[in-house]
Amino acid sequence: MGGSPLNRLSWLRPSQSFLNALVISPATRWILFKSGMPLLATNPDTEKRTLALLTTNDVKPLLGPSPYFGQGQNPGELSTEETPVLEAVRLHGPRVVFLGLEERDPTAASALPSSDFKEPEVAVANIDGTPYFAVDVADLEEDKVDDVVQHSELAKSDVKLAFTDPRTAMGALDVFAAAVFANARSMVDWNDRNKACFCPACGSPSYSQWAGWKLSCTALLPWADNTGKKPCPSGRGLQNFCHPRTDPVVIMLVMNETGDKIILGRNKRFPPKFYSALAGFVEPGESYEDAVRREMWEEAGVKVWNIQYHSGQPWPFPANLMLGFYATADESESIRTDLDNELEDARWYTREEVLTSLSWVSNTTNEKIVSAWTEDKTETQSGINTVVKAESPFKMPPPTAIAGVLIKHWAEGKIEAGNSVKGHL
Repeated sequence: MGGSPLNRLSWLRPSQSFLNALVISPATRWILFKSGMPLLATNPDTEKRTLALLTTNDVKPLLGPSPYFGQGQNPGELSTEETPVLEAVRLHGPRVVFLGLEERDPTAASALPSSDFKEPEVAVANIDGTPYFAVDVADLEEDKVDDVVQHSELAKSDVKLAFTDPRTAMGALDVFAAAVFANARSMVDWNDRNKACFCPACGSPSYSQWAGWKLSCTALLPWADNTGKKPCPSGRGLQNFCHPRTDPVVIMLVMNETGDKIILGRNKRFPPKFYSALAGFVEPGESYEDAVRREMWEEAGVKVWNIQYHSGQPWPFPANLMLGFYATADESESIRTDLDNELEDARWYTREEVLTSLSWVSNTTNEKIVSAWTEDKTETQSGINTVVKAESPFKMPPPTAIAGVLIKHWAEGKIEAGNSVKGHL
């Protein structure tokens, strides 16, 4: 699950004329969430699951009054687009996120400059692709949500529609859908967590702008009653908006100096027999390499060097960016887990041991691959583990998680001692 397959058109997020024209396009598709659980469509014949993509006509009853962006003080009013604090503002109805455009020919991406949208309906009609929006419906009437889902165009095709545990859902998605899901869930989660939040500068409630990508202070609205109040500091300088956050997490696979063993650890909250690469959040004032060194020392008492970046993966639980690294350590030095006491165990594994465990993973059907959190509801800090229900010597993350990729590439000989890469990954 990684990559960013959509043209996010970030420079058009402030344009309510663009967004309002795009919302009503017949090509537009919506991803629904309920408390972070995505709506999935299951094929009754193949049992294959994917994101349920609904049309705007399907979801209109859930969106509230139009205009959907650039809303004024009262429902049905359109705000002035030239006023910065009113750009693509959404004040009525659930918060909506514009995710981007899936272009039919991604190699010929259209620039779509803002100047094209003097006649937004004409410009949107010329867009060649599928626009994506997302919304979380947890706060809406359940009967209304059920009615929308059951009477959607997709439901008429006999697929089974259901809101699904997000970690379980993630393992069922293809590369494109998983990447879109990562973006969508992170953004609806951020909006949901901040829907009742207040301005950190003055304490006034916040509201949504830029199609769900910014929050601003209600004290800045033209109609706000600020009698007896000092002007909100958030209206000046560069701190005038709250933006979505992404928390970087380093995850590292450490080899011995000959490259034929790796360290895997077992968190105290992991399911039985489950081992993975070690991971931890990047702290303020650290580079990624600093975080790798610190986390390996704190969790396993190991000093590492030859730190090399491999790849990254968005992890929307809630908004992490996993950064995968390889590193080297001295196998003769003792491993110790009593420093921060986060791990129950950590040890060196040989390539043969890892390949044996991987063979159990590859020979296990998808139905036997389930989220670790469906067996153990306790959250882990980095949250990147999936369990295979099979009696293997020990269990590891699947290749849909970056930990599984790091382990698999090393086991297959694509990573050598000193962290050089063999061939195309």
